[in-house]
Amino acid sequence: MAALIGAGCGGANEGSGDSAGSQSSTGAGNSSGSGSSTSSSTGTGVDDTFGGSGVGSSGSSGTTGSSSGGSTGAGEACATQSSQAGFQQVYLVFAFDVSASMTASDVEWRRKDLKWDPVVAATKQFFLDPASEGFRASLTFFPGSAQTTQACQATGYSTPNVPMTPLPSPAFGEAIDVIEPQVSTMGTWRTSTPTAFAVEGLTAYIEAQRQQNPGKYAIVLVTDGYPEGCRQGGNALADVVSNVEAALSNNISTFVIGVDSPQGEGAPPSLTNLHEIAAAGGTGEASMLNTGDPAQTAAAFKTAIDKIRGAAVSCTIPIPPAPDGRSFDKQKVNVTYTSAASNTPTTLTYDQACSAAGTWRYDEPANPTAIILCDDTCAVVQADVEVSLGVDFTCEDVLQVPQ
Repeated sequence: MAALIGAGCGGANEGSGDSAGSQSSTGAGNSSGSGSSTSSSTGTGVDDTFGGSGVGSSGSSGTTGSSSGGSTGAGEACATQSSQAGFQQVYLVFAFDVSASMTASDVEWRRKDLKWDPVVAATKQFFLDPASEGFRASLTFFPGSAQTTQACQATGYSTPNVPMTPLPSPAFGEAIDVIEPQVSTMGTWRTSTPTAFAVEGLTAYIEAQRQQNPGKYAIVLVTDGYPEGCRQGGNALADVVSNVEAALSNNISTFVIGVDSPQGEGAPPSLTNLHEIAAAGGTGEASMLNTGDPAQTAAAFKTAIDKIRGAAVSCTIPIPPAPDGRSFDKQKVNVTYTSAASNTPTTLTYDQACSAAGTWRYDEPANPTAIILCDDTCAVVQADVEVSLGVDFTCEDVLQVPQ
């Protein structure tokens, strides 16, 4: 999922650009004249504020107006943004199950070559995939310590094994290669699946992270086991659901990739309860991998992760700051949507109530700081990794009255 952001404010006699493109502005303006401005961007690069990189271009936007007094040319283009889906920075916080059942190979349904190997191969590919560029991710293994007391505490998961890292990156595969699951000689800590503790610890990690790095955060659970409470009794599944609901109330979604065991004598039933966790996390159903055929498992994992990658994208477009001496004109914003299939821009309509299809709204109508795509429009964006959105903002002058 690539994204190109060209953002900046062009005014009479001035031009600036940031992100991955270039910005130009031409024109003239004075107390009795007029000015015009053209804003454009093209290029390749990464914008850490909005998330994403890629190649593309935005259209141009120009206006002409007169000015008086201390004006700098009212109505000129304030900023143009062109993006392929990613607006706010997206952070994917992975929790990867390394319990012994993923690879013990002591029975048919725990064969390493049918479960661990294809899932790991597909996971590594995601972290190296150029299509993941623009996302940031962390990776935490659970159970996470050779000491049972630490594996069953949320604090054991508040520091990831791979810290938040821009994708693509080989760091994740390197960490996975070291952690291959095995039954510990110090006890049975890796035979449990302390999902509730992992979710609680990851939520604390996210809350600390986004104080410094705001954006869209989502937890991604990759697990082959029913949640277990580290032999502490109680209802482990209910604990997980409660923790996931608490995370969602704090605007943290939870996605679930369930790794079913191959069929065979003694194999556990399908992990249908993982759907309950995904639903509590606001993401519908878990993506279930039917293991037993390594090629099919790897393909199913890619499908699941692509779904997560799209659904995790934020449909919020921050409004860039206006240059000195100007203010953002909320009455003059143009939002367009272009699908790669049609390559024909479609103008989206402002509707603060989101009562119609193909609409967008402001976060705060009286004093907007961001554009938010309405639910149906957002669903289209998240389902199409080749979608592009263009947003043209216009600035108006703030008159400076001599004292």
